Amino acid sequence: MSRFLNVLRLEGKPMTFPCEIQELGTRPTLSIRFRAPVGELPQHFGRIYGAIMQYLGELGAAPAGPPFAAYYNMDMEDMDVEAGFPVASSQPAKGDILAGKILRGAFAVCHYTGPYDAMGPAYDMLTSYAMKHGYAPTGAVYEWYLTGPEVPPQETKTDIAFPVRPVKEPHAV
Repeated sequence: MSRFLNVLRLEGKPMTFPCEIQELGTRPTLSIRFRAPVGELPQHFGRIYGAIMQYLGELGAAPAGPPFAAYYNMDMEDMDVEAGFPVASSQPAKGDILAGKILRGAFAVCHYTGPYDAMGPAYDMLTSYAMKHGYAPTGAVYEWYLTGPEVPPQETKTDIAFPVRPVKEPHAV
């Protein structure tokens, strides 16, 4: 697959943003969908991930990957978000916990390292990368949280991804 490295400086330190197009398989999920302003997301994530982990324990199951959030809009005052975990096989829904899936297909992916509140340039670079390589974004934007809150913000690792479809001609960026 095509891959390149973007570099941004934050507080004098270089930050790298490797981007690529990946073909990802279907992944069953357990998640909770909600609406909230961006400033309230951490409290919601903590509660939701805890509730899903508890439910997985009741099922005798475990996550099949890191926690994720899917963003269905970018209205910072009223975000439409789905937060959850991929699971190895389909599991039943329970209460607010939805059984779903992330569908297979081509995704533009950025491997971001840095604080959550400085992700904007990585999003811009990923969009530019996809367009430059002949793809247009389609659907929700996903973030997979590869490190937990015990990691210093500048070392936080997140994969940012969105599904893409090919376009006839790549855009010059």
